[in-house]
Amino acid sequence: MTPVFSTAYLPPIAYVATMLQHAELLIETKETFPKQTYRNRTEIMTAGGVRTLSVPVIRNNHSRTEEVGIDYKERWNIIHLRTLAAAYSASPYYLYYKDDLEALLTQRYDKLIDLNEALLKWILRLLKCDCQLLRTGDYQKEYELDFRNTFSPKVPYPTEGQEKYYQVFSDRLPFTPNLSIIDLLMNVGPEAKDYLKRIA
Repeated sequence: MTPVFSTAYLPPIAYVATMLQHAELLIETKETFPKQTYRNRTEIMTAGGVRTLSVPVIRNNHSRTEEVGIDYKERWNIIHLRTLAAAYSASPYYLYYKDDLEALLTQRYDKLIDLNEALLKWILRLLKCDCQLLRTGDYQKEYELDFRNTFSPKVPYPTEGQEKYYQVFSDRLPFTPNLSIIDLLMNVGPEAKDYLKRIA
């Protein structure tokens, strides 16, 4: 049975942990694009605490996800790269991943879904996951395995007892679970896949 997920920009850890349980995945493209979701935002840990990074989008009230464009009037991608550098340059694996991340974020994408897919494929490669990503061909209200609204910044994902891992600012800030997968990768590197399997 193929599960369906929303698209996501550098998705949260629980999203990726759930994905890794499946060999084939559907990414929703035909829904009316909702506001204030992980579809165009991610959360990372900085010296000042959790920070949200958002991709500015071009849409109208009835845009389907596959139609949503990226607004490059602001240099949002450069801001994101600088923020990621400030947050993770002291992490154990920043130097291993920064060049790929910079190449992906400085490339220009017309559509949000293409940016998100490129990043997700890179993440899955790092995790040595052969998950096949497919896009929905039409809109369906319900699926048997439906994760489109499971991961939301408005409704915290249950993380009671979630295993802790080293975070860059752990000497001054409490552990924060379910941040962007980037937080896990930068801090634990190749051990990320084993961690994701344990919490799935």
